[in-house]
Amino acid sequence: MDNWDDYRFLLALDREGTVRGAAKLLGVTHSTVSRRLAIINGRYEKSVLERVAGGYRKTDFGKKLIAAALQMEAINFAADRKRRAAEIDLAGPITLSIPDVLGQYLLLDDLSEFCKKYPDIRLSIQSNNQFADLDKSEADVVVRGTKKPPEHFVGRRLFPYALSFYCHVDYLKNTKPADLRWVVGLSGVPRPTWIEESPFPDAKTGLISDNIAFHYQAAVDGRGMIRNACYICDPDPRLMRLPGAPSPVPIPDFWVLTHPDLKSTPRIQLLMRFLVTALKAKRDLIEGNFNPDRN
Repeated sequence: MDNWDDYRFLLALDREGTVRGAAKLLGVTHSTVSRRLAIINGRYEKSVLERVAGGYRKTDFGKKLIAAALQMEAINFAADRKRRAAEIDLAGPITLSIPDVLGQYLLLDDLSEFCKKYPDIRLSIQSNNQFADLDKSEADVVVRGTKKPPEHFVGRRLFPYALSFYCHVDYLKNTKPADLRWVVGLSGVPRPTWIEESPFPDAKTGLISDNIAFHYQAAVDGRGMIRNACYICDPDPRLMRLPGAPSPVPIPDFWVLTHPDLKSTPRIQLLMRFLVTALKAKRDLIEGNFNPDRN
């Protein structure tokens, strides 16, 4: 296939499975996707993708084209990384991928400081809970808590973050024992096993959400008890660790990572050193050792 744009459309349709999904991914209209697919099928006088219930699937011939498209995509990403890696000035764009709560509750001041200190670096922050694919240039640097990052990524392994049990400072005083409730995540089970390890194993579950910041805010508002990151809850005087709570539980280590192609790029090195220093300065807070006698 001579037209790289055709590959983009094929990959989008293959990944999304529907015209609607492909159009959204590519930022074009439904009719554009349908028209381009018709042109591609006509060019080869055979179907590359065939319509099935609920969307499209690749034909045997289409599988070969899409395999080639994936190779071309990888080459394109690699070429772009090498171009950026050759830039030696402390200037230009960097995309940083961090979890939502890390940006909100731990690194906001530090990242603001970085932007002020290095105004020629255009830092874009992707704040979400997905591990960005550095091979596809979804980000240049990632900070994540994980047991096993992709082996070919390079960077620094730091230390684990910790979880403990929290509630509003007046929650236990103002709530009858029978009315105590846990705020829990979407774990797929009615009661997470960690409740049994808490000071209130018999309390029922109440609010359910997959958002850690929601759990935190629910506790601040006196809506229930939570198990949450120490670096989020310990600095907040409105919250306390539950009386009798066990020692904070360490979770997988924080990593600061980049792609091997970018490891020697000066502005990437600068940001990674900055992040490592900022996280190390907050180690006690992250590991749950921040002002342990406050409660």
